Amino acid sequence: MRKIIAFAGSSSKTSINKQLVTYAANQFENASVEVLDLNDYEMPVFSVDKEKENGIHKLATDFYAKIGSADLIVISFAEHNGNFSAAFKNVLDWTSRINSKTFQEKEMLLLATSPGARGGSSALDIATKRFPFQGGIVKGSFSLPSFNDNFDASNGIINPDLKNQLLEIVNSIEL
Repeated sequence: MRKIIAFAGSSSKTSINKQLVTYAANQFENASVEVLDLNDYEMPVFSVDKEKENGIHKLATDFYAKIGSADLIVISFAEHNGNFSAAFKNVLDWTSRINSKTFQEKEMLLLATSPGARGGSSALDIATKRFPFQGGIVKGSFSLPSFNDNFDASNGIINPDLKNQLLEIVNSIEL
C-alpha cells in the first residue's frame, strides 16, 4: 500500500486547498493518506541569523521526515499575490536548509484552486517548474478554477469534465 502525504499550501483553517487536496489524495486506490496541516509547522520566519543562533527548527526536521516517509506527495497551493502563501514558503525555506532536495526524489501531484477563474495557476506554475530542482518528481498537475462553482464539500469536484481531468491524472500515477 502506497503512503500519501498530502497538504495544502495554506494556513487557513477553512482552506479550500485543504478540501481539494484531501479529496484528490483520497482518489488513489490502495493508499493510506495522511493529511498534514501547515499550522502544525508554524515557525519563525526563516533567516540565516536565526539558523545560526538556534540551528534548524525542530518542526522543519519533523516536516522533512514526513516528506521522507511518503511514496507520493500531494500538495494544493493557495495563491497569494501570484505566488505561494507565506506559511508554505516559510516551511519550504526552513526545510530546504536540511537538504536542498527537499522533496527527496518523491513523486508528486501538484494542485491549486481559488475562487477565481485562474484557479491558483500562477502558484501551480511556479511549483511545477521549481520543484524538480528541489528533488520532486512531478507526475501531474491540476488547477481547479472557480472553486465555489466546481466543488461541493459532500461530493468533491462536481463539474464532470474537471473531475475526469483529475481522475485521468490520478490514474496515470497509480501503480
